[in-house]
Amino acid sequence: MDGSPPRRRRAPFLIGLVAILLALPLGYVFFFGAPTAPPPVAPPVLPVAEVRPVSPPTAPVGEPAPPRLAELRMTELKGQVEVRRGDGEWTAAQQGDALRASDSVRTLEGAYAVIIGGESVEIRMEAGTEVAVSDLTDSLSRLLLGNGMTTVRVKSGARHTLEMLAAGGDAKATSEGGRFTMSNNGVGTVALASFEGETTLSGAKKLVIVRAGQQSIVRPGQGPSDPTPIPASLLLKVNWPSKPRRQALVSGQTEPGGRILIDGKSIQPDAEGRFSHTVALKEGSNRLRVDAVSVGGRRAEQQQDVHVDTTPPKDVIVDPGLWK
Repeated sequence: MDGSPPRRRRAPFLIGLVAILLALPLGYVFFFGAPTAPPPVAPPVLPVAEVRPVSPPTAPVGEPAPPRLAELRMTELKGQVEVRRGDGEWTAAQQGDALRASDSVRTLEGAYAVIIGGESVEIRMEAGTEVAVSDLTDSLSRLLLGNGMTTVRVKSGARHTLEMLAAGGDAKATSEGGRFTMSNNGVGTVALASFEGETTLSGAKKLVIVRAGQQSIVRPGQGPSDPTPIPASLLLKVNWPSKPRRQALVSGQTEPGGRILIDGKSIQPDAEGRFSHTVALKEGSNRLRVDAVSVGGRRAEQQQDVHVDTTPPKDVIVDPGLWK
């Protein structure tokens, strides 16, 4: 009984202490507000490596590669055909011989040659023709027609350009696909006829387009004439010797740029188509023949029999009684 009163006195104290302890958080919130959460800590920013696209390796930059050199090849020969390497001597050509830049080829009387450049170019040289190779690559063939007549074919779509220059002037034919015939008398008269495609003919600062079925003529010091249709026939007039001797003159006229053969010998007409040639005759009967060929492929011929008699007259016997 003696211990009861003190315990009763301590109970209110303990209850009050507990209440105070419980009230402390509420007071803190009331006076100071709710505690703020610490700001979130951002993760450290790490440096990001720069990513660049990787280019494929490139070849060293330098001068463009020069065009690949090509060659022409003689595939068909008839008669006496000769070739010259650079400034060397003329020698007999052989079928299959290759022609490169600075080489020349010529056909003598009664001969012809066919030259090809892969599948892109074909050149047919008539008798009495000379052609020199100036430049030769896989995309360009530049030739020089010294004299005579050639027929050229350039395959369409082959990406190949052929230039045929004419000696004795500045005429030039250019084709990237087609077929044409070109003649040159060696002193400035050039004729060209086109059979397939188009061919550009230039000279004396003038340029014309010669289309299939047309022809054009270049005279010394002049530009090419305006293209005209290829004539249906070929003019040929011949003056035969009236009093033939062992040496006789045969003359005449044909189309300018045409080709004349007198007894098989190639003769170059002048700018107006006039020609003349001295022929050797034998005693007795002789048959003379003149053939004309135009760049348009037209032909004409004339023949004449002439008789040569160079025997001196027999001695005349005079009757002695005639003077009596």
